[in-house]
Amino acid sequence: MLMLACPWCGERPEGEFICLGEAVRPRPLDPSALGDAEWAAYVSDRRNIRGRHDERWWHVRGCNTIFTIGRDTVTHQVFAGTQDEAAP
Repeated sequence: MLMLACPWCGERPEGEFICLGEAVRPRPLDPSALGDAEWAAYVSDRRNIRGRHDERWWHVRGCNTIFTIGRDTVTHQVFAGTQDEAAP
């Protein structure tokens, strides 16, 4: 089982969290200039990197914090997380 380190609650099992995907995904500079195909690509296409990358996780069954961690998708090694924001 994957264990994630919540900045508030400490190390907890993966089942308490929801993965929100890539951490640093810039929004389009001019959203009104995008057509339907571009928006669909922005919303659904992911780079799906093999190896280490940053992900955002939501501690939905805990303190409700959203934070960023580094994770290696090959070894599942998790790197330190930092608090970003509290979910509404």
